[in-house]
Amino acid sequence: MTGKGRNQDRNSEEDNVTRSNDTKAAPSRRRIIKAGGALALGLAAPAFLKIGSALAAYPERPIKIVVANTPGGPSDIIARILAAEWQQAMGGSAFVENRGGGGGNIGYGFAARAEPDGYTILLTTSAYVVNPSLYNTIPYDPFKDFVPVCEPAVSPHVFVVKADSPAKTMKEFVALVKKDPDKFNVSTPPIGTTPQLQAEVLKLREGIDKMATVVFQGGGDAVKAILGGTVQLSSGTVPPALPHVKAGTLRALAQTGAKRWVGLPDTPTMAEAGFKDFVFDTYCALVAPAKTPPEAVAKLEKVTLDILARPEMQKRLIEAGFDVTALTGKGHAARIAREIPMFKQVIEQAKIAKL
Repeated sequence: MTGKGRNQDRNSEEDNVTRSNDTKAAPSRRRIIKAGGALALGLAAPAFLKIGSALAAYPERPIKIVVANTPGGPSDIIARILAAEWQQAMGGSAFVENRGGGGGNIGYGFAARAEPDGYTILLTTSAYVVNPSLYNTIPYDPFKDFVPVCEPAVSPHVFVVKADSPAKTMKEFVALVKKDPDKFNVSTPPIGTTPQLQAEVLKLREGIDKMATVVFQGGGDAVKAILGGTVQLSSGTVPPALPHVKAGTLRALAQTGAKRWVGLPDTPTMAEAGFKDFVFDTYCALVAPAKTPPEAVAKLEKVTLDILARPEMQKRLIEAGFDVTALTGKGHAARIAREIPMFKQVIEQAKIAKL
């Protein structure tokens, strides 16, 4: 073989070695994509499993339900019922923490600053949508600081007098006040609650604004005042007054719902009593701090709505003075958007000074 031939063979062998080495050192694009996909799956799987297991395990520690009112009122009653039911339904514990004061603002502000981890839930009332128009400043943004979970129930309102009062109807009571307004006053829960607002609307519309409003820290205290004879009318939610109405120590003159509440079938609505466009109630709703994991919010919504769907639970809540609404988080968000401007108008018409 000539030198030229040997050189060609050597070059050919070197080319083959080079191609073989290149193939080992530089994998094909298809192999790179497959390897990258396997790597991505290897990295993603543990993270996915971690999220799934965390949701499955929730709650792993006690859930705190913040109630922005004193014990004994509608929101406190609902919160304690739900806390017990959550324990049964989810296997974890739940407890109520009352943070009353400031018309609910203290509790709302506290919950707004809580860690959004699903372990602090706020139970609001209608004060949540009233306060933005009632106070010059509030420690929360009703749209940005919370995400609605669901709305379990509303508490109908009722005007009550002592059983020995000469007034048998709301019209009769108003007539008595007009004759001698200095002898009459009305007890209500705190300023800005819907029972307090409805009392002011009644005074304004009926020309009995000289009747003094005596504001108490909670609905239970307002009922105690009329039982003690220090006031002649009480405007409040049904739950604190209902046992006394059933016992015959208080007389319900009118309820303020759009229809008669099943627990007071013989008590007329304000519309039936001759007072048009007079509808008020107090809702109780669950909201979570903004940025709470959506999975936790969804689980709380589902568990709560499942609890409320049980006939025995509906009966229990009705007996306690509530009307079950069982609205989803989306449904409650619609109420918030609707009632904030509505109560702004009520406050302006009643000429209630901002606090």
